[in-house]
Amino acid sequence: MLATDRIRRRWRGDEPQGLATVAKIKNAQRLVAVDAHAAGCGLKSGMMLADARAMLPMLACIPADPAGEAQTLTDITDWCRRFTPLAALDPPDGVMLDVTGAAHLFGGEEKLLADIESRLAAQGFAARAALAPTAEAAWALARFGQDRFGKERRRPMILREESEKEIARLLGRLSLAALRLENETIAALAQAGLRRIEDLLLRPRAPLAARFGSALFARLDGLLGRAKHPITPRFEAPPYLVERRFAEAILRREDVEASLLALAHELTQLLTQHGEGARSLDCALFRVDGVVNHIEVGFSRPSRDAPMMARLFREKIAALAAESEDGPLDAGFGFDVLRLSALAVERLDQKQTQWLTGDEGEGDLADLIDRLGARLGVRRVMRFAFADTHIPEFAVTSVAAASFSQPKKQVSVSPKATAQTSAVLTHRPLRLLSPPEPIETIAGVPDGPPLRFRWRRVLHEIAAIEGPERIAPEWWKSEIELTRDYFRAEDLEGQRFWLFREGLYERETAAPRWFMHGLFA
Repeated sequence: MLATDRIRRRWRGDEPQGLATVAKIKNAQRLVAVDAHAAGCGLKSGMMLADARAMLPMLACIPADPAGEAQTLTDITDWCRRFTPLAALDPPDGVMLDVTGAAHLFGGEEKLLADIESRLAAQGFAARAALAPTAEAAWALARFGQDRFGKERRRPMILREESEKEIARLLGRLSLAALRLENETIAALAQAGLRRIEDLLLRPRAPLAARFGSALFARLDGLLGRAKHPITPRFEAPPYLVERRFAEAILRREDVEASLLALAHELTQLLTQHGEGARSLDCALFRVDGVVNHIEVGFSRPSRDAPMMARLFREKIAALAAESEDGPLDAGFGFDVLRLSALAVERLDQKQTQWLTGDEGEGDLADLIDRLGARLGVRRVMRFAFADTHIPEFAVTSVAAASFSQPKKQVSVSPKATAQTSAVLTHRPLRLLSPPEPIETIAGVPDGPPLRFRWRRVLHEIAAIEGPERIAPEWWKSEIELTRDYFRAEDLEGQRFWLFREGLYERETAAPRWFMHGLFA
């Protein structure tokens, strides 16, 4: 009753007993949609207006508005996202929800369906909800389920069985219209003596498919779960979302902003756990009367700063309120659900916020060293320092944190050299194996990078490899060493390794050896 319900919601005072929408079809005024009272009087869609008025003289007629009905259905779909982010349009008069893993949040499947129907009824929309393992079965139950459950048992209409035989047994009594077929196809099947779904299951497929087309059994397979036809949500499910539901709707702007700050802290915890930051956020405010307001903010770089998120929303709300009297916080009868979603995220690694930057950080580090030195002994508190060598395992040395003199291997470098060193170290793994462990490799050519390697009895297939980074031996040392060619490799499972080949082929050795030296995070 979507077309007539949306009209009645705008009326106040005396309402007609019968309501219908009309349009000019085939050079005649015909009914497009009728309300429950008109349908009870025998009126139906497609009937000529003159015949309808003869049956119900007091019938009120309103021109059909397909664009308005489509917009109303879109608004209802957006409102249904309070139950699940995966809400899809099912025109002309339906909404399809994927509630997998969400029903328990509302007290179970029965309470979920009852909540959907009661809330829509409170908004003036008569609705019938059904739940099934497949989208086609749910569509059929919502529209023809009274044939299976009976009118007195219409709610809840839930089909929990997922086996093909059980679905066929339970839905076999439904008419063929439950397969969403064209009227001409249904009439042709009725002439052949096929009126219910169970009639199709008892007939061979080939003759019927040759006569009525393959779409007939494609719909049947979707109903029984033999073929999977996923829905297309109106909005893609965000990577992260948090929400808060209120037993009593909130009205004040201060309460909304306080709830947004609390949700921002919850969202940043999720982002921190996965090492990501938000680039775009959306706040959905669900009103009790079914209206959904959206506020969206963006960041120039990934962020996990909850106070900053709340501050941006406050500024956006203030800017929108300046454009209109109430802006997005026109609460009506109040907001009962607030949802904060991260629409776009990017990788954001943790950064050390103290000790390394600013005078205050250096003071904190010095105080910590003094406290540890007083408790453990000054010589036992160590820190890392760069050493003047390119050999990775000797590039960093440990010195006393409270030492006054530079270590013998430490050199003073210019800011430019420091930047170059930092750029090199960004390509080095944090964890090095001591000593490097030998690996077995298979390469296309003797002096080429490996295609696969075996380390600790596990075979790794290389998906991508980068290098070499050549490190020559220190010629001034008496020990005889070989040149190393380092490679950054990634296997098919996404693991990243730091490998090196020891010895130049046919110049330093006839059989270069390969080693595993480190693992990237």
